[in-house]
Amino acid sequence: MKIQRWAVLFRTRSRTAPAEHFLCERGVPVLFRTRQEARKWTKEYYGYIRERQDLRAEPHCWRIPTPVKVMITVEQTGGG
Repeated sequence: MKIQRWAVLFRTRSRTAPAEHFLCERGVPVLFRTRQEARKWTKEYYGYIRERQDLRAEPHCWRIPTPVKVMITVEQTGGG
């Protein structure tokens, strides 16, 4: 079974170590049914990055997390 959802991608644009990863809670990616829900959650928990020039500049180079569409595949493994 395949399910389409929205996840939130965190990025840094540091010259020394650019990185990106999905945001997680308790080790599981945070997923939303709509892009609007993902944007609202991002603004609530990571909106402060917009005003923090110290976090947006080197060495951090944080960017506001971006909602991205993801496809989740659910498969049964092993016996019942």
